[in-house]
Amino acid sequence: MAAEPDYDLVVALNYYAPYVSGVTEAARVIAEGLAASGLKVAVVAGRHESGLPRRERLAGVQIVRTGVVARFGKGIVSPTFVPTVVRMAGRARMLLLHAPMLEAGLIAVAVRHTPIVTLYHCDVTLPPGMLNRLQERALDASHRLACRRSAAVVVTTDDYARHSRVSAALRDREVVIPPPAVVRGNGSPSFRSSSGTHVGFLGRIVEEKGLEYLVKGFRGLDDPEARLLIGGDYTRVAGGSVVDQVRAEIGDDTRISLLGFLPEDSLADFYASIDIFALPSVTALEAFGLVQVEAMMAGVPSLTSDLPGVRIPVQRTGFGAIVPPRDAAAITDAIAHLRDGNLDREAGSRTTRELYEARTVVERFANLLASPLGR
Repeated sequence: MAAEPDYDLVVALNYYAPYVSGVTEAARVIAEGLAASGLKVAVVAGRHESGLPRRERLAGVQIVRTGVVARFGKGIVSPTFVPTVVRMAGRARMLLLHAPMLEAGLIAVAVRHTPIVTLYHCDVTLPPGMLNRLQERALDASHRLACRRSAAVVVTTDDYARHSRVSAALRDREVVIPPPAVVRGNGSPSFRSSSGTHVGFLGRIVEEKGLEYLVKGFRGLDDPEARLLIGGDYTRVAGGSVVDQVRAEIGDDTRISLLGFLPEDSLADFYASIDIFALPSVTALEAFGLVQVEAMMAGVPSLTSDLPGVRIPVQRTGFGAIVPPRDAAAITDAIAHLRDGNLDREAGSRTTRELYEARTVVERFANLLASPLGR
């Protein structure tokens, strides 16, 4: 008779909390939600900061961090990561791989008896250059292998899956489950500094977010009382930040503020302080935009780019505006339209919550774990 597994679920990804990104937040909320339901959940990730403990239990989740010996762009090199994932997966009912992750294919080959689910967040698109193209091809090959060896592949939207470079490997295994969005509760508008329209961005200050186009678009507004609040980390960002380029675009416009990293307990106040949320992404690395959904659940319409996946929350709810990527003039027009329009914010919030609230999403992962895949 087979021994009872030590874990119901082992989760593998390169970065985990306290690192903040859409992928890590989705992984954290799912893991903690499943643990809160009584399941035994462990996470294996790289120890991206030397001061982090190698093992700890947070919010009911056992976290194991493996040593990092080098960094390569946004990637980390951790020699013990794959062996640790494989060893712990052998003691689990199911393994959940969060991709993009270069090691995903190798892990999927090495894990023999435990069912694998790959949560495919997005393709990786790097700046032009031969070395970067080779990296993209290596990642795509690894992801195709992992997806083909998975019992199921979770994608955040059909839209993104159809446009992905690895779309052929997703067919017949695809399960659509959106990322879990957290309802931040009622906040105080403590970030407001004028009576004008406040536009807000929240996320890492990195190239794929298209912040220079947001700044240009906002500066096209002839409104001295308008404000643009840019929140997000630019000091500890994998692959480097573009804050200097953003500052150059801001120039001497005192209506625009760089707020830096915002702790979790200030997010409700941030959403309560803005009238429009902006997510002007320019690459396929933005496959959904979890922060825009949090803002929409708080009653704030989203201005987002017409890119696969990231446009879906606005398309499904009608709560916001969709603009072509890299189009500052379109951003200016969309801000003015949302500012002057008569949106039903309560209805937008309610519809968004029905689709994307965390408890609904976590329940769908619990059902997947309870299915024949996890037995």
